[in-house]
Amino acid sequence: MKFETKVLHSGYKPENGGPGTIPIVQSTTYRFDSCDHVAALFDKPTEFMYSRFANPTCDAVEKKIADLEGGVGCMLTSSGQAASLISILNLCQSGDSFIASSSIYGGTINLFGFTLKKLGIECIWVDVNSSYDEIEKAFKPNTKCVFGETISNPSLTVFDIETWAKAAHAKNVPLIVDNTFATPFLCRPFEWGADIVVHSTTKYMDGHAVQGGGAIVDSGNFDWESTFKKTGKFADMVEPDESYHGLCYVKDFGKAAYIVKARTQLMRDFGCYPSAQSAFYLNLGLETLPIRMERYCQNAMKVAEFLKSSDKIAKISYPALKEDAYHALAQKYLPKGTCGVIAISMKGGRTAAVRFMDALKLSSDEVHVADIRTCVLHPASATHRQLTDEQLVAAGIDGGMVRVSVGLENVEDIIEDLKLGLAAI
Repeated sequence: MKFETKVLHSGYKPENGGPGTIPIVQSTTYRFDSCDHVAALFDKPTEFMYSRFANPTCDAVEKKIADLEGGVGCMLTSSGQAASLISILNLCQSGDSFIASSSIYGGTINLFGFTLKKLGIECIWVDVNSSYDEIEKAFKPNTKCVFGETISNPSLTVFDIETWAKAAHAKNVPLIVDNTFATPFLCRPFEWGADIVVHSTTKYMDGHAVQGGGAIVDSGNFDWESTFKKTGKFADMVEPDESYHGLCYVKDFGKAAYIVKARTQLMRDFGCYPSAQSAFYLNLGLETLPIRMERYCQNAMKVAEFLKSSDKIAKISYPALKEDAYHALAQKYLPKGTCGVIAISMKGGRTAAVRFMDALKLSSDEVHVADIRTCVLHPASATHRQLTDEQLVAAGIDGGMVRVSVGLENVEDIIEDLKLGLAAI
């Protein structure tokens, strides 16, 4: 099936006389007819047993997202931050390190650079524009994975997935890619060498700003067993799991070892699983994802063309523009478009940015992005407020930057609103 068909039909097939859409299974528990049946699930989890692990409604949406990304399995989480956290903790423990592009979402920078540091896990920051050799030099003997963002939030850099994947694999570790802004409609990182994909489904996948969520998708391509034999890394994937009755993930679950381990170990312990209702809402968003992404890209391109003509804007970042520094990478990885988010830096810095934003009438100032409605944000004082000046520079953010998330309104109305903001400077 093509993508537009998968968003409607993957993950759930109605039975004869059954509901035509994914039903909401609003239950925490599942009943069994014998003690032995339940006991067997605690030796090898193959069925629903408790909704902190899995739920039939969530399961159908997980199967759909896995199919859209081209993976072997998916696990939903309660937020994108939870997805990023579990994706790392599934591979790293105290004393380990991992590499991350410095051009990623501010909340993730804080998670990696401060919270994980408290757990004894080091994040090694590497510039997103680094060459293969520069990336390779950053590795340490205890490095367990590499993390990057397809299109960064909010600086709109484009991650060279293929180069970073080759560097990661040369050092026998997997590449994790946050594909939130691109969604699988615009880019499928597995096709370029990524091993694991994470999403904040709160953004374009949901699209309507009705609930938060996240997802981790496993490609099934990383060879955990041979890597363990060669390097001694990832013993948790191969050797018996003492916390789950000696379960051996690679032996018992093959290519799905990573995602099953994430569920049976970390989701069991952290419990950051979404409700059935949340998964139901997410599915409604997914069903219109390709149509919405096409319109987001169309609207944003017209808005970007308008904004670049203003003499009040010092810089505009939108990879679909031919003059953008990341246009060549965008053409390679994102030929159908580069989402609806645009980053602009005002002449006059923060003062000009605030005047611009406060004068807008249609566009709302909110701590959100990738909404169905146009919204704006000042990253330096909001989502990236906790970063140091050096980290802001590394993330490509200055005081005059405004993140414009172009919605699905008539593009002429959006542009007229932006004219009000520019006139106020």
